[in-house]
Amino acid sequence: MSSFRPTSEEAEEHDNDYYVDAQDDNDDDEHDPDYEDDDDIDEDDMGLDLFEEEDEFHDAEEGNIQFLVQLDDDDEDGEDDEEVGEAANPQSPDDEERVAVQQRLIDLISTNSRRTGLLSRRQVVDFLRRSNLGHLAFGVGNDEDDEDLAFGFRRRRRNPDPDRFPKVPSEKGRELMNSGTFGANDVRPSISSRKRLARRILDRELGIGNRASRQINQGVMAQSMIPSSDAEMIVNYDDNVYSGQFSDDGNFFFACVKDMKVRMYDTSNPYNWRHYKTVPFTFGAWTLTDASLSPDNKWLAYTSIQSNVCLAPTDPNDTGDPYMLSLSEHNRGGWRGGFGIFSIRFSGDGRELVAGTNSNSIVVYDIESRTVLHTIEGHDDDVNAVCFADKSSPHILYSGSDDATIKVWDRRSMGDGREAGAFVGHIEGLTYLDSKNDGRYLLSNGKDQSMKLWDLKMMYTTARFEELNPRQHTQYSEFDYRWGRFDDADWFPHPHDNSLVTFRGHKVLRTLIRCHFSPPSSTNSRYVYTGSHDGKVYVYNMDATIAGIVDVKKASTEAGLRRSSGRRGIFEDRGYNGWSTIVRDASWHPTAPFIAASSLNGWDNAMGTVTLHSYNEASLDEGEPCMGTGYDEKLRPMDRMTSPSHTSEEDEDEDDDDDDGDSDF
Repeated sequence: MSSFRPTSEEAEEHDNDYYVDAQDDNDDDEHDPDYEDDDDIDEDDMGLDLFEEEDEFHDAEEGNIQFLVQLDDDDEDGEDDEEVGEAANPQSPDDEERVAVQQRLIDLISTNSRRTGLLSRRQVVDFLRRSNLGHLAFGVGNDEDDEDLAFGFRRRRRNPDPDRFPKVPSEKGRELMNSGTFGANDVRPSISSRKRLARRILDRELGIGNRASRQINQGVMAQSMIPSSDAEMIVNYDDNVYSGQFSDDGNFFFACVKDMKVRMYDTSNPYNWRHYKTVPFTFGAWTLTDASLSPDNKWLAYTSIQSNVCLAPTDPNDTGDPYMLSLSEHNRGGWRGGFGIFSIRFSGDGRELVAGTNSNSIVVYDIESRTVLHTIEGHDDDVNAVCFADKSSPHILYSGSDDATIKVWDRRSMGDGREAGAFVGHIEGLTYLDSKNDGRYLLSNGKDQSMKLWDLKMMYTTARFEELNPRQHTQYSEFDYRWGRFDDADWFPHPHDNSLVTFRGHKVLRTLIRCHFSPPSSTNSRYVYTGSHDGKVYVYNMDATIAGIVDVKKASTEAGLRRSSGRRGIFEDRGYNGWSTIVRDASWHPTAPFIAASSLNGWDNAMGTVTLHSYNEASLDEGEPCMGTGYDEKLRPMDRMTSPSHTSEEDEDEDDDDDDGDSDF
């Protein structure tokens, strides 16, 4: 079995690849938004293994790892226990006996992990695969058929086809770019980019050309202004920022932070933000997972790893507590309910909420009557993302799951629990879905390190989906994106892929990284973009070529190291591995050339930032305040040696509405 060998560039970042939140060492895994509960493991199995209650457990010494495996025997008197070590192989080559060894080994190490503090099933398998110890459990030799392991996880394919990756540029994507649906093509490629923009501005001011040509000219100008890596400002938080989005009109921005609070900002002037309100999530679990604005921008729904949804008014004058809505039928499971919510969306008419949960279900909730209309277990694994096909319509919605499929639902026929159709193409779980809001095109991000574009006209019907049984090609994957790197040798094109374009280059690791269509006004709908584990925002053309990269890590690291230089030794003493950045979400302003990137940032990703990046022709900074100026969560300028915690502690008990309405930059 091939071992994992990082490249030289990856080796330099090796210390940052063990993703442990240093500030939350005592948190339970059940509060992890990416934690996967193996309910199918027998909770009583520990009572049948070799260990007695009085047995003591010790860490194995380095270089002397052994596994003790008990094999069931049909003989009445039984046989001695079989010991398998580094240099030992299973005693019998028989496949059935090997299956017993495999299953027993996994059960001994991973069963009831939350009670014993041992490893999870997926972590055990990932450890064996990447440590070249698979032969101890799986008996892998030189047989031609050793790729088909009886235990069932998908191994690296031997001698994979080097031409299996999608072609770039994509021919289908190029057709879409030429169709006019995704922006316009520049007809002046011979002029330098800077001169082209100046010439187009001149043509606009002089009114040159007919109405159609002026409209194309305006669109090409908009799509040419991709924000740069230089940050206009950096908003700093004590905890990770998991989501941040502009409203559809650009007048509002919210940031969901791991400290169970949502910060609201007035961005009606994109160059002059104002913080005006902070709302909490009472008794939330682990982190805030998602948020959605109502169509009229008056209400914000936000969620955590529990079955309640907070509904808060965005009016700064409304200082009342948020409403708590329970999406768990009959309020089962206590205060937190029987499941956690990973994704939440308002319907187009603002009357309903749709949620994706870690109980493999989609929940439809009526806000006015405060009742659950439907709870449908439509997937085989966690539902990480939901969205509507068109924000103006409440009928068609999508759900994306860790079972690597996207389901299409019609609200008018959800009562029978059957999807209207499905998309197939990802070989690992889905992390996010975004609709172009035209009722046709859909974008998805996946743990297979790819982003895909879909066309509703090409979906599989339910009958065709069941006939193909696409899950047979992906259900045995044991890749855990929270801990390890994805090896491209494991990537293969799904045989039933019905996507239009596949985008590759960014990294989807550790957390549920999000992707979006670029807005029609400020970009002419030209691009798709996504966050990435390497601290960047990747902007793609529709033909899968890269149009631009916003390096959030570079911008935030330079500013962060300046502010924390006096405390660097403190972070290092605590075992923090260094300054690292994961861009979890990004939002392109609908009317201005700005991207706001929400990140897990700082020493060992222990803190969070929202960095604002704008289009700049040159790096020369002539304005005030200076580029890259740091602010706290309420947009008060930070001193060079001041951390966010110094200011937040002083105002912890302050009313957020007192004297902050005029805070700006």
